[in-house]
Amino acid sequence: QLQLVESGGGLVQPGGSLRLSCAASGFTLDKYAIGWFRQAPGKEREGVSCISSSGGRTNYADSVKGRFTISRDNAKNTVYLQMNSLKPEDTAVYYCGADRLFAGLTLDHYEYDLWGQGTQVTVSS
Repeated sequence: QLQLVESGGGLVQPGGSLRLSCAASGFTLDKYAIGWFRQAPGKEREGVSCISSSGGRTNYADSVKGRFTISRDNAKNTVYLQMNSLKPEDTAVYYCGADRLFAGLTLDHYEYDLWGQGTQVTVSS
């Protein structure tokens, strides 16, 4: 069974940090761009960051540039999202997705066709 599994979410104070992981099972990630997305209650899913299959290219939403860093370790079949200087507006369920349609380095969630179950990130004092 092909699966993506996110982990690393939790409750953190404003200004704090978290590292999210996205692990694949049943297939290898190294052929695909991987994206991180988030969805807050009542809002549409939005792109946060994505990384090319080799890890050589990345893309970030303006709202997280300079605070979040995406990386991948293809040997571990895992993609990471390091989140620093967290703000209350970063609160959401975070999902990772695989671009198995080879749409390119996009933050458009419609271009991703395999999703994890999500991990909750709550930024609050």
